[in-house]
Amino acid sequence: MMNEIDSSIICSNNTACSFCDSHPYTKGDLESAMAMRSLLSDHSHYVESFRLFLENSTEHQCMLEFIQKNLPDIISSIGNGKSTINVLSVGGGSGEIDLQILAKVQAKYPGAVIHNDVIEPSAEQIMHYQERVAKTSSLENIKFTWHKETSLEYEGRMKASKEMKKWNFIHMIQMLYYVKDIPATIKFFHSLLEPGAKLLIILVSGTSGWAKLWKKYGPHLPLNDLCLYVSSADIQEILHEAGLRYKSYELPSHMDITDCFTEGNKNGELLLDFLTETCNFSKTAPLDLKNEIVEDLKKPEYSEKKSGKYLFNNNLSAIVIES
Repeated sequence: MMNEIDSSIICSNNTACSFCDSHPYTKGDLESAMAMRSLLSDHSHYVESFRLFLENSTEHQCMLEFIQKNLPDIISSIGNGKSTINVLSVGGGSGEIDLQILAKVQAKYPGAVIHNDVIEPSAEQIMHYQERVAKTSSLENIKFTWHKETSLEYEGRMKASKEMKKWNFIHMIQMLYYVKDIPATIKFFHSLLEPGAKLLIILVSGTSGWAKLWKKYGPHLPLNDLCLYVSSADIQEILHEAGLRYKSYELPSHMDITDCFTEGNKNGELLLDFLTETCNFSKTAPLDLKNEIVEDLKKPEYSEKKSGKYLFNNNLSAIVIES
C-alpha cells in the first residue's frame, strides 16, 4: 500500500509500463488494468470482503495472543505512580482489539482512571465501537472519547489548537496503509508520548505473502491515494532513519484462500478482491494478470498447502517504539 500511482501505471523499474519486458502483457491488458477500481472505492464491497477475510484468517487470534502474552510487559512502566492513564487509539475501528488492550491496562493499573481517545474516520465503525462498549461490563473506570476524523485531521487540529495532549500509550493497528506520509505520521504521534510511554504499531510483516504480492504486483493493481503498500520492513527502515528505539515481534498468521482456486466461487472472488485491493478483480483484471496472480498464490513463498487447503502467509509484525 506505496505512494500514489498515476493512471499510466508505474512499473517497479520506475518507468511508465506499457507493459515492460518483465511484464509481457498486451496494450489491451493495460487498458483493462486501467479500468480496474480500487476496492476502497466501494465501501460496502470492501466491508463484505474484509469480513470474509477475518472469517478465513487468524488475524484477530494472533493479535489477541500477542496482547495476552506480550502486552503486560510492554505496558509495565507506562502508568507507574499515575492516577490517570491516557491511551490513544489511532484507527480504532469497531473496538474489538481496543477493548482487549484496555483490559490489560486495567489489570496492570487497577486503581487508575483510564482516558481512552479514539481517532476513527468511519461513523459506522464508531457506532459499532460504542455498541460494543455499551455491552461490555467492567469499563467503569474508563472514559471514552471518539473523534470522527483521520489521523491527519487530528494532527492538524492539535497543531492549530496548540494544545498537544500527551499520552501514556498510543497504538496504531493496521492503519498505516491509509496515511499519505508515514514517516511524518509516526514522528507526530511519537512526539505525543509522555516519558516512559510506548507507541505500538501492528501491520503486515515484511516476511508475509502480502509483502511479496505487493512488491511484485503492486504496480499493476489500481492503487490510488487511499492506500499504500507498506510492511513492517518499511516501518523499521523509517525508524532506523529517525533514530528511534524499538522492539519488534513476529505474529504468525494465515488465511485460507482455497476458494480462490475454484472458478466462479463467490467467496474466492471476494478474497481475491481483498488480496489485490481491487473491486471485482476476477471480472475486470487482464486475464494474463489474473492467471499469473492466481498461480503465484499457490506457490510456497505465498502459501502453505496443508490438508488440501492453501493457507496464505498472513504474518503480522508488532513494533513497540520507546518514547
